Amino acid sequence: MKVIDVPCLEDNYSYLIIDEATKEAAAVDPVEPEKVLQVAQDHGVHLKLVLTTHHHWDHAGGNERIKELLPGIKVYGGSVDNVQGCTDKVENGDKFSLSSDITVLSLHTPCHTKGHISYFVTGKDEENPAVFTGDTLFVAGCGKFFEGTAEQMHHSLCVTLSSLPKPTRVYCGHEYTVKNLQFAVTVEPDNAKIFQKLSWAQKQRQSGLPTIPSTIEEELETNPFMRANLTEVQGRVGCKSAVEAMREIRQRKDTWSGISSL
Repeated sequence: MKVIDVPCLEDNYSYLIIDEATKEAAAVDPVEPEKVLQVAQDHGVHLKLVLTTHHHWDHAGGNERIKELLPGIKVYGGSVDNVQGCTDKVENGDKFSLSSDITVLSLHTPCHTKGHISYFVTGKDEENPAVFTGDTLFVAGCGKFFEGTAEQMHHSLCVTLSSLPKPTRVYCGHEYTVKNLQFAVTVEPDNAKIFQKLSWAQKQRQSGLPTIPSTIEEELETNPFMRANLTEVQGRVGCKSAVEAMREIRQRKDTWSGISSL
């Protein structure tokens, strides 16, 4: 199983998931269909499926066009998210296959939107799985609570996604990593792993390289939203529960100026 990131718009990521043996592929959030199809052609793969994480235009906005370009292609999306161009609605726990070796599990991860789906993708046993988290989980961050609550985001991040195998590769919907880590420093100024990843991420971006994928393990070490379960993080933000901390950290991020005092 090979994953190729396709930068789109200003800071979005679309992805191709490829079975290298059969040359079958799925596209995740192909907001610029022509660009995604060109990458597919360059790699000699047959695009069978579209996986849409949520209904926002910068993720689902290319679905109708890709259906015109590839008649009969299946477009998956959350059952309650009214995804543009969706042909196959999925709910939490729904499974389907890209190929004989690659399986997709739909995980309902609501809050950013009510029907947001993260796609957990597994290949052969020896390969690390991958999860495509759209705008629910970012590297060192999470999406704004546009259609949900702190309780929902806590469940999506700290229950659903945190329970995935630690080596799972995390592919998110936007390149927000440097800013997210700069904010994370303000929440946990004593967390050396945040500083280490921030330094790495800055070098990546200065070289024009992406900061994805992360892993679930790295997110549990550096992402303040994924760490809301920890009493030391709750104490840092003056809270006594994980949900309270999730709400408080999100409110701080929403009003953060982007300038750290450190």
